[in-house]
Amino acid sequence: MNLKLIANVSISLLRARLKQTMVAAIGVTFSITMFITLLSFMSGLNDMLDGLIVNRTPHVRLYKEIKPSKVQPIDNSEHYRNHYNFVSSVKPKNERLDIYNNGTIMKVLNQDPRVLGVAPRITAQVFYNVGAIDLTGVINGVDVDAEARLYFFKDYVTSGNYIDLRNIPNSIVLGKGAAEKMLANIGDVIQVTTSKGERMQLKVVGFFQSGIQDIDKVQSYTSITTAQKLLGEPKSYITDLQIKLKDITKAPAVAKEFQLLFNVDAVDIQTANSQFETGSTVRTIISYAVGVTLLIVAGFGIYNILNMMIYEKMDSIAILKATGFSGKDVNRIFILIALSIGVFGGLLGLLCGFGLTSLVHQIPFNTAALPTVHTFPVNYNSKYYLIGIIFSIITTYFAGYFPSRKASKIDPVIIIRGK
Repeated sequence: MNLKLIANVSISLLRARLKQTMVAAIGVTFSITMFITLLSFMSGLNDMLDGLIVNRTPHVRLYKEIKPSKVQPIDNSEHYRNHYNFVSSVKPKNERLDIYNNGTIMKVLNQDPRVLGVAPRITAQVFYNVGAIDLTGVINGVDVDAEARLYFFKDYVTSGNYIDLRNIPNSIVLGKGAAEKMLANIGDVIQVTTSKGERMQLKVVGFFQSGIQDIDKVQSYTSITTAQKLLGEPKSYITDLQIKLKDITKAPAVAKEFQLLFNVDAVDIQTANSQFETGSTVRTIISYAVGVTLLIVAGFGIYNILNMMIYEKMDSIAILKATGFSGKDVNRIFILIALSIGVFGGLLGLLCGFGLTSLVHQIPFNTAALPTVHTFPVNYNSKYYLIGIIFSIITTYFAGYFPSRKASKIDPVIIIRGK
């Protein structure tokens, strides 16, 4: 049968039931709009939450962990060598926490094509001295330029200038929570004490806020030089090497490789923050489930409308078949009607989804806990639009397929005789 004729018949049936057709198209439009908006918002939320960790966490961290010796002195004894020796209260080895030959390691890492950059760090346990009270804290000595380039350090310094850490000797950027506990302001001088009893006065040049309150209550930053001076260590003293990779998915394999190559301990970001990946996966699954449910509900709406159209157009279908339309032609007519509703409603849904997503993205979202976030987060990933239009076409196709099968089996003789 002529496809143009089938298209004309389909358009005539659509116009004859224009109100119901518009209701079905609006149902698809609403479903696609909410599907795109929901996934864009949830994906943006996942990116924001993961960013709190990913932006501030190395993909691979190299460090030295103090562990008990695997070989105890009793194992070296000729008499007990072939025995099972049980030793309780094993003490850790007397080793330094710094990474040996870290300069050469950094040179090798910077030449690795998989590595985006390396930021050295010194981690020191300290006490903030506030009058007669000592508050537990952690001071991180960082390479200011590398930290800003690789880990967006400047974005999390909410007050003051992060570059002052490099330019002003004996300076510190306090965590927001720690500063509030000590009632410290920019320009004040605070005193800290190391675990070895060494004391040092540091000038506050800024406040840092990561968005994780428990961290901001204890964590602060100084330059590497200041941290080495605080601990009384030489310029070669580095406790951590923070590596950022070009491909974060390679972190577990790279961590194992570097651990064996440099004879240090290594941990990858997936292992260190597995709970965040689990949360993101669960939220994404929920978003897809809700979006797909909306589309299926819209498909049932189209199915019901086409079913009613068949019952109301029995005589028209009988006349079509009596004038030479085959069952397959009738099938094509109703499937074309369903796909027309799906494509029109889907395309309109894409536009409305983009518009609603843009509107959500403009809504102010200012909170002291998230200094880098100013509006509701959204993700304009094109795959959501592609999934939406494909799924709308598939849903509406099946919504039209089953009623069309019923229409194609109508016996025109029975219908006309009944009339």
